[in-house]
Amino acid sequence: MFYTIAETREALKAGKTTSVQLVKDSIETFEKDKSAAIPLNAFIEMYEDSLEKAELADKEIAQARSDGAQALDKLFAEKPLLGIPFANKDNISSKGHRLTCASKILEGYVAPYNATVINRLEGAGAIPLGRCNQDEFAMGSSTEYSCYGPTRNPINREFVSGGSSGGSAAAVSANQALFGLGTETGGSVRLPASYCGIYGLKPTYGVLSRWGVVAYGSSLDQVGVLGHTPADIAEPLSLMCGVDMYDDTSADLPDASQLKNLTALSDEEFKALKIAIPKQFLKTEGADPDVVKTFEETRAWFQTKGASVEEVDLPILDASIAAYYVIALSEAASNLSRFDGIRYGRRVDNQKGYDELYVDTRSEGFGPEVKRRIIIGNYVLSEQFSGDTYKKGMTVRARIQSEVAAVFEKYDLILCPTCPTAAFKLGSKVDDPLEMYLSDLYTTFVNLARIPSISVPAGKTSKDGMPIGMQFAGPMFSETKILRVAQNWEEAHQGCGVPVK
Repeated sequence: MFYTIAETREALKAGKTTSVQLVKDSIETFEKDKSAAIPLNAFIEMYEDSLEKAELADKEIAQARSDGAQALDKLFAEKPLLGIPFANKDNISSKGHRLTCASKILEGYVAPYNATVINRLEGAGAIPLGRCNQDEFAMGSSTEYSCYGPTRNPINREFVSGGSSGGSAAAVSANQALFGLGTETGGSVRLPASYCGIYGLKPTYGVLSRWGVVAYGSSLDQVGVLGHTPADIAEPLSLMCGVDMYDDTSADLPDASQLKNLTALSDEEFKALKIAIPKQFLKTEGADPDVVKTFEETRAWFQTKGASVEEVDLPILDASIAAYYVIALSEAASNLSRFDGIRYGRRVDNQKGYDELYVDTRSEGFGPEVKRRIIIGNYVLSEQFSGDTYKKGMTVRARIQSEVAAVFEKYDLILCPTCPTAAFKLGSKVDDPLEMYLSDLYTTFVNLARIPSISVPAGKTSKDGMPIGMQFAGPMFSETKILRVAQNWEEAHQGCGVPVK
């Protein structure tokens, strides 16, 4: 497997490799890993037709090559990802393939259509390799809440991969796929990117269509992209973004064309950057000393290169975790009510009546974390709270949006860690929901404010050598700018060189 999309494309054009070989390499790695003593468990399964699609891609490339260099260049201009395989999360529909959200309640379900993001990638020639593991219904921060078992971290398999898009992140980090799709509600792309030592982008809400993506918290959900480099995120983003007639919340990205050939900021542009650091994120209680040290080093790097870095006061951020969980869990309770044994999902037919059917189906189908979140969400929405708690959460969210937007009137970026800690050991937090929820301390404000943010690999822990991520957040529709800044970071740090064991 080649390291970047650009390298792979040039190899395909030159005949140094084939799409079939790329797909076979991934399948062989997947099959070998399944029988390993400690399996990575990044992919749940490979799609049966991935090799067939790869063969068709190779035929197109061979025909264009025989027609000459111009024909080959034209083909890849029309289909820039032709023959390139990618990892798909198990809550994004791929027509004719199983989709279960890593839950027993959707066992055997086959997607009847493609999600818009899948359609657009396939239109550009990319090949969906298979579905990746995740926390059940995207509810978790470690990919331990899955009916398929946990996904492990490819840097050290005793540790978690992060969640909920841990399978996609682990697949990319372990070189099982060139790039991967994940989804975000409160940090589920950036968190596993940080834990696995890769780049992960959460775009502006609406930039990527949610059509065909199983809903968790509809006002927060967003498809995201994981890759080895900023360019490996920018190119797929440029091909997937834009208004979709099937999603009324979708929106165009004004400068999407600049993403196709991503360049770093010039020295003059970089020196003009104004960066804000919220004082609320400078509190070190509960933060790993290595994360604090890496954050200070990141701040110093920006200053050394001439950017202006200032601390700002945003007291409303202290309420972001609480507001996020009130809103997300309320919307989750509503969205998951459809899985009742009648309309969608598996059915426990006990011949007793509809109430018993509903209770038994959901009791057997949902895992403990999903049940916990449904119960909390329904409690928030119950009659005595629906006019108070949820409304208060939405009010806080509106304040977060307006106050974060006000920061961007003066500053270009917000800089902060991705997570208070690096990846933790499997099982160490799975029975402590509150501790697990605090993993999202630095990420949820981004989803509430509907702005884009990228997690970049910034260092590693001194004891275990596990990756540490920092995030660059920008105003709405500033994906190009934050990716260009990330490219400056990549050119200076080369992904921090965290080795995969």
